[in-house]
Amino acid sequence: MPSRADITYFGAGPAALPTDVLETAAQALLDYQGTGLGIAEHSHRSELAAKIINEAKADLATYLDFSPEQYEVLFMQGGGTGEFAASMYNLVGAWVSRQHAAVQKELGEGAAADEAQVLAALRQRVESGLKVDYIVTGSWSLKAYQEAVRLLGPEYVNLVCDARTINDGKFGKIPDESTWKLSKDAAYVYFCDNETVDGVEFPNFPKILEPKEDGTGPIVVSDMSSNILSRRIPVNNYSLLFFGAQKNLGCTGVAVAILKKTFLPPTLSQPSPALLRKLALPIPPIVLQYEIIAKNNSLYNTLSIFDVYIAGQVLKKLLATFPNGVDGQQALAEKKAELIYSALEAHPEAYKIVPDKSARSKMNICFRVIKGGNVDEAEKAFLKESTAINLTGLKGHRSVGGIRASNYNSIPLEGAEKLANFIHEFAKA
Repeated sequence: MPSRADITYFGAGPAALPTDVLETAAQALLDYQGTGLGIAEHSHRSELAAKIINEAKADLATYLDFSPEQYEVLFMQGGGTGEFAASMYNLVGAWVSRQHAAVQKELGEGAAADEAQVLAALRQRVESGLKVDYIVTGSWSLKAYQEAVRLLGPEYVNLVCDARTINDGKFGKIPDESTWKLSKDAAYVYFCDNETVDGVEFPNFPKILEPKEDGTGPIVVSDMSSNILSRRIPVNNYSLLFFGAQKNLGCTGVAVAILKKTFLPPTLSQPSPALLRKLALPIPPIVLQYEIIAKNNSLYNTLSIFDVYIAGQVLKKLLATFPNGVDGQQALAEKKAELIYSALEAHPEAYKIVPDKSARSKMNICFRVIKGGNVDEAEKAFLKESTAINLTGLKGHRSVGGIRASNYNSIPLEGAEKLANFIHEFAKA
């Protein structure tokens, strides 16, 4: 049987973790810092737990280069899928609060005291003006869009674009921004920065969503579950980023939201459940309310401190490895992706890269093996032979098939080189 050191694991998630991080975590699980208790046994209300959370928050801000004064980091449960709901609940709530304040100001102090009049005006604004926008470029953004329709109602959800309409019914391209049908003053605009299943990644922040010189512009939300920590991102362009930890940050069990503090008290508070009920809008579960999670430093309910600890150790390793932060990791990620894509492109008779070159992901490299004409047999042979030399986790997502090499931060340069060499050798055999 192969040892851990022999394996290069290209699975899409949970991804491999650095061995030294796991070794440290294994010891902490038995006895954390000589306390006689494992880290999973300590109270989440302890000073020890608070220190782990606060260090992880600070290190994430340092690595991604954003201001903790402007953004709050929240550790949550429910994964990226839970954040589909949380982002909708909280940003629609923020929109309602802003509209409520505007109605009260518009009607004046006397009229504002008339609850029925305020409610009628607010209800009219909801019915005529509430929109949430979704840019659908792959399987995960489609799921996010569908969840918003399910929870909020189709009348409030605007499909900005569906990438399948420009690619023969399949995902693989990003529609030109000139074709996007954005709502006026949407409660938010959502997109998934990297589509894990389909191998599609936005090459840059969308120009059409960039803030104006005066700082105004769309409220932008992005799911970065599978490319966070792999490249520099303009955090200041976003109101909310969220991601599951299990690709580049840690292990399954914790999700992270980076939220602009202007969406939190004292600047803004969520509307009351009573008001939302009167407006026939959904009321969020309390564990998905960002202001509650922020107020309690992510400890409203029992958080897995062990999972946060692993994420913190990954961040400390990244900061030690790359003194210039995410820029160093980005250069490495680009080099690894180029090695693999170049190997595939060198053999067009044997491989077909799935997404368009303009939208290729550097994290999830999706391709088909067409050597010999029988794709099914060729891919089975590719997987069997790659596994035999300890290149594992290459099978594509069950919904699309094919081959997928997930080039996460845990993949060393040598691992990418080994895969590239195998791609060449398999094509020539």
